[in-house]
Amino acid sequence: MSTVPERIIGNAAAAGKRVAAAESLTAGMVAAELGTVAGASAVLQGGVVAYQNSVKEQVLGVDGALLASAGSVDARVAEEMAAGVRTLLNADFGVSTTGVAGPDPHDGKAVGTVFIGLAGPGGATSYEFHFDGDRASIRSQARAAALELLAGQLERT
Repeated sequence: MSTVPERIIGNAAAAGKRVAAAESLTAGMVAAELGTVAGASAVLQGGVVAYQNSVKEQVLGVDGALLASAGSVDARVAEEMAAGVRTLLNADFGVSTTGVAGPDPHDGKAVGTVFIGLAGPGGATSYEFHFDGDRASIRSQARAAALELLAGQLERT
């Protein structure tokens, strides 16, 4: 039985597809997990840790007005992050994470609120989650959810 990262790498390699990650909440955990798999270099283009809004805007191309009005923990921000890293790193699919790990709420969003973005040739979409637990647990759950969503996307391609 293969792990989720192994499924991602295997399916992407078989399809000749490349992936990239834009991470705020998870600070590189998604890309790092993919990098544990032998053969990842054929698939993983790279990642951007975009913890600050300035990086989301200046590097990933997230709309500054959107960040100013909605804050960083937002479905559209997740979509723009995923689309931005896909373009920036010349990948077929981009995945992104943004959310509140705690201990305090952020941008009016409760601890545990997470948005994961996916971008591919057909456009970008996002998924909202509400995780429970401490900071480490919320980040770990977000990493796992992002990988599952990316795996599902690749399996449908």
